[in-house]
Amino acid sequence: MAQLWKGRFKKELAKETNDFNSSITFDSRMYEQDIKGSIAHATMLGASGIIDKSESEKIVSGLEEILSDIKSGKLEIDMTAEDIHTFVEGELTARLGQTGKRLHTARSRNDQVALDIRLTLRDEADEVIKKLKKLVGVLCDKAEEHCDTIMPGYTHLQRAQPITFGHHLMAYASMLLRDISRIEDAKKRMNICPLGSGALAGTTYPIDRKKVADLLGFDGITSNSLDGVSDRDFCIELASALSLVMVHLSRFSEEIIMWCSWEFKFVELDDAFSTGSSIMPQKKNPDIAELVRGKSGRVFGDLTTLLTVMKGIALAYNKDMQEDKEAIFDAFDTVKMCLNAFTPMIETMTVLKENMRHAAAKGFINATDCADYLVGKGLPFRDAYKCTGELVALCIDKGLTLETLPLDEYKAVCDLFDDEVYKAINLEKCVRDRKADGSPCPENVLKQVKAAREML
Repeated sequence: MAQLWKGRFKKELAKETNDFNSSITFDSRMYEQDIKGSIAHATMLGASGIIDKSESEKIVSGLEEILSDIKSGKLEIDMTAEDIHTFVEGELTARLGQTGKRLHTARSRNDQVALDIRLTLRDEADEVIKKLKKLVGVLCDKAEEHCDTIMPGYTHLQRAQPITFGHHLMAYASMLLRDISRIEDAKKRMNICPLGSGALAGTTYPIDRKKVADLLGFDGITSNSLDGVSDRDFCIELASALSLVMVHLSRFSEEIIMWCSWEFKFVELDDAFSTGSSIMPQKKNPDIAELVRGKSGRVFGDLTTLLTVMKGIALAYNKDMQEDKEAIFDAFDTVKMCLNAFTPMIETMTVLKENMRHAAAKGFINATDCADYLVGKGLPFRDAYKCTGELVALCIDKGLTLETLPLDEYKAVCDLFDDEVYKAINLEKCVRDRKADGSPCPENVLKQVKAAREML
């Protein structure tokens, strides 16, 4: 298939140059967006009187047929074409003759590709948002089910204070809701139509840019033709948002991996979402979580690629910018792949409530509540803190917990203690009493779930 720019050149393009220059292997996925963009452009050309209305209608009909043929498999994309734009225009010309050659009037491949990638990433963003919402929905269901399941909360990976498993899950739901918001924000800034920017300086034809924008569902048009063809901020912004998605999935994966270990044994993954060992028959490995954790680096790399490609490019379009597509497409594909596996893994995992409760009981995570009990008796917090620390050390020496330490041992440290201390340090009460907004009492967890579902 001939190159669109061939007229200037006297020699055939070297195979090595063609292979290196070609982008069809990765931009062919934009065929639908490319054709829809061309349909809108051709419609505008006819409506504006730039080409004859009957030719405009023939072009639109021809493009619709090409789109239908590709989708049905009747037409295969020629992978020897330079890019998807060349293939579509070449196929149109083969079908319509001279009329097909009028499609590219008042348009450059520079603003055409800028349009196609915005349309494509708009669709990709919607798909990722849909998958993130599904995961948040699963977390809400699990959190509701376990709004009163006691577990230890950690700082520095040391048992710290009692929380509920539902509260822990809703922390991740909060992160993912922010991710959805970030992607939606990036989409808003991206949803501006660059077509009409031409190669860099617009066009002398009396085009109607707003009509094209309206036909394609954009919120407006780019205000500067140089920026219109050379802007890839939206790719970087989306890659950044996707990188944060992977940060959150990776952190969650790390906890799943720990929770599955015999040392924790807080959850057990369904057999359908685990693997075994080729030599150790007892193994049940959390490979999905490990792969998600590992693939986060891949998405971070895509972001770094985009930042590096764009950082030293003078205006306007440069061929370096062809590198944007593989990176941003890979970021989206990786995130979608991870969400497809991660969500059902969470949905089907078994929560081992007794093990969580046992771990909470052994970790002195009610020590703060013990100190607060003394504060309620009139002791300054710093003195109460010191007394409780001495009690914890005593428990460790004697192999006891605060719940099993005899009252006379309490009184030996501070005579303000009485039988009520055992009620004060009851783990269920410790969680129930944490009622401040955002705290882990069961009622608050259910509020968080309700708020998250409303946001979805």
